[in-house]
Amino acid sequence: MKLVLFAYHDIGCAALRALHDMGENILAVFTHADDPKENVWFGSVERLADELEIPNYCPENPNTPQWISTLKAVQPDALFSFYYRSLLCQEILDIPTKGSYNLHGSLLPKFRGRAPVNWALIKGEKETGVTLHKMVTKADAGEILAQKKIGILEEDTALTLFKKLVPLTEELLLETVPLIAQGKIIPKPQDPTQATKFGGRKPEDGKINWNSSSQEIYNLIRAVTHPYPGAFTFFKGKKILVWWGRNHAPNLNPQAIENPGTIFSLEPCLISCGKGILRLEKVQTEGDGELLIQDWIKKYNIEPGTKIGD
Repeated sequence: MKLVLFAYHDIGCAALRALHDMGENILAVFTHADDPKENVWFGSVERLADELEIPNYCPENPNTPQWISTLKAVQPDALFSFYYRSLLCQEILDIPTKGSYNLHGSLLPKFRGRAPVNWALIKGEKETGVTLHKMVTKADAGEILAQKKIGILEEDTALTLFKKLVPLTEELLLETVPLIAQGKIIPKPQDPTQATKFGGRKPEDGKINWNSSSQEIYNLIRAVTHPYPGAFTFFKGKKILVWWGRNHAPNLNPQAIENPGTIFSLEPCLISCGKGILRLEKVQTEGDGELLIQDWIKKYNIEPGTKIGD
């Protein structure tokens, strides 16, 4: 098929490489210019398209008459979107003769919207995956063509989980793109009663509420640790990033522990939560480097009974 891709991030790179290796005729690639304010830890679709000698563009807004005319001129059979961050207008979606499709990093209809991997961890999901669906002007709401599932391990972070979705993307495309070309795939509507939607996350969304359970706090930590901005709390007026910790005693009766946010043990470093206990392992005080917890305790003279948080 003649394809046009809208792609970004590692999944965009994996999809571009997979479709190229499958022998698909990729006419053009649309991607984003990297945001200088963002920690760009992922691969460059623009660079990969250059290496593959495929025409590529980084428009601020693809939904303009100029770019619509460009797309109509190349006459693609199908359009695919892979982690592209802008919604495409209906006029663009109607151009390909075999349809426009998006790959989303969740098991739709759950976790529509931005940052689905991070949100799945925060919400304590036990599985996630990728979904290929028809594109409509409402985000992630189109009919589903295919899905691939994967379990979420207790030790998974957003980074490890995201990296597991990359090969799932390749597998899904290998199975479904030939069927799309042959017109042999039957999309299924999403159940709107099961839909959940979440917005993009900002660094300030990583604030820890010590009244939450240790499981909920651990889920937040692993969802936003490196390469994301990190979960954080405060101590003596300074921001403390909690880069890693573990759910030490999730089922401890809250009446049996001290006030939430209290460090009551130093070796290991244990802090009470609304329910359960969290073991702190790596932290970083604002203006300082990242430290193992025992080094942080020594440097800042932390004693049992120390309260952190607001």
